[in-house]
Amino acid sequence: MSRQHDEQTIALAGMFQAASLVDQIAQRGMVPQNNYETCIASLFATNPKITEDVYGGVKDIPYGLSLGLRHLQDMVEKKEDARNKQIVQYVLGMIMLERQLNKNPDVMAKVGAGIDAIARKAHYFSEHDENSNAPLAPVAYTHTNVVAALDNLYQETISQFSFRIQIGGDPRHLQNTENAARIRALLLAGIRATLLWRQVGGKRWHMLFFRSRLKPSLHRIMRG
Repeated sequence: MSRQHDEQTIALAGMFQAASLVDQIAQRGMVPQNNYETCIASLFATNPKITEDVYGGVKDIPYGLSLGLRHLQDMVEKKEDARNKQIVQYVLGMIMLERQLNKNPDVMAKVGAGIDAIARKAHYFSEHDENSNAPLAPVAYTHTNVVAALDNLYQETISQFSFRIQIGGDPRHLQNTENAARIRALLLAGIRATLLWRQVGGKRWHMLFFRSRLKPSLHRIMRG
């Protein structure tokens, strides 16, 4: 089971990282760039060979998912504070939205087609050689126009569900158009991580008992 626990830990770290970045934008208007790039780029890892590939590969995960892994470690070690509680609420909201998305195949198909179209947009705005088979660098997916397109996709699909995630923070940051776009793009990345979590056997009740399940996996993954 250790391999499955590793995969679930990676997916959970993706969920918690997206939620934490949403919280940081809402509170401070800024985020660690490497963690932000890793989350947004994960939306475009549509055909990974292994779970780690969603977040840049085995070697990059301890760095790219460092924020999410640290939040999981804090929870495993019961270092919970007010900010962690807010982040957990965002994660639970992502789980709710992913369930609604899973029940609406037409919306799921629209999200998938939208991601494919935005991936082509990312190539256009990058300096990537179209004839190269090498993947785009994660930074290419955080171009302002790409994030704006993800924002628009979120509003056309996920925002149509009855359930909404309520974001709390500083109105000065929340009313900024670029910040609002980044938040919606990150929520989409968090829902993508939730979908991955379910695909590798994650269930909501696991959240109640995940400390003992995830601790060995966390140690392995964070060591790299």
